[in-house]
Amino acid sequence: MLHPRIIPCLLIHNKGLVKTTNFKDPKYVGDPINAVKIFNEKEVDEIIIVDIDATRKGAEPDYRLIEKLAYECRMPLCFGGGIKTPEQAQRIFGLGVEKISISSIALERPEIVGEIAEQVGNQSVVVVLDVKKKLFGGYEIYTHNGSQKKSVNLLEFVQTLERLGAGEIVINSIDNDGMMKGFDLKLIELIRDKISLPLTIMGGAGDIQDVGKVINEHGIIGVAAGSIFVFKGKYRAVLINYPTSMEKLDLMNQYFYPKWRTLKK
Repeated sequence: MLHPRIIPCLLIHNKGLVKTTNFKDPKYVGDPINAVKIFNEKEVDEIIIVDIDATRKGAEPDYRLIEKLAYECRMPLCFGGGIKTPEQAQRIFGLGVEKISISSIALERPEIVGEIAEQVGNQSVVVVLDVKKKLFGGYEIYTHNGSQKKSVNLLEFVQTLERLGAGEIVINSIDNDGMMKGFDLKLIELIRDKISLPLTIMGGAGDIQDVGKVINEHGIIGVAAGSIFVFKGKYRAVLINYPTSMEKLDLMNQYFYPKWRTLKK
């Protein structure tokens, strides 16, 4: 049986591991390689690592860093940042990465999704959409670390991505990023029934119970977070953490299995 995935998302800025709030004010929280080593020991489901400098600077992916991360990583790794061509994607896969994520290039040239998927397989192509609430309702898509607004209908675009061959879509709430006040459940509900692809939601987790609420409502879904896996306590002391196997089992018993059994009946 497929299970929900609980996924740490790490952001890299100036070669260091950072955490942002509403995509701003990156706070240094450590060395990304050391963080990966710790997450290895904690047996995480998978991990997303994004270089938030590459696209903004128009730079190539940092292949040397990617190679180091992939070498250390003992869980499925999804890497994003600066990927604009199928050739770049193939080079990254050759370094040992299981998935690549793209964002701005998918909005600028949607056909790139199919071009990459044709060469490396649909399951390896993840599209990340950073979204923000409109003043009078609905959502808008942004790129370049939330600095550029795109005139694209969110619901229509996620369906286009599925048709073009994306293997997974990640929806990241700019409004909730780093706030630790819970996920935007309305946003998840808006997207969930529009596509049949694997969906991962990100932005806003304040504790593991927030993850459980998403799993309870939507079942088999990816739930990604940054703050709860790098901070601890109300003063946000830096501490790499992740639920133990027993804590994850308790979470599934509380939020996932009862509803799954009911649906099966």
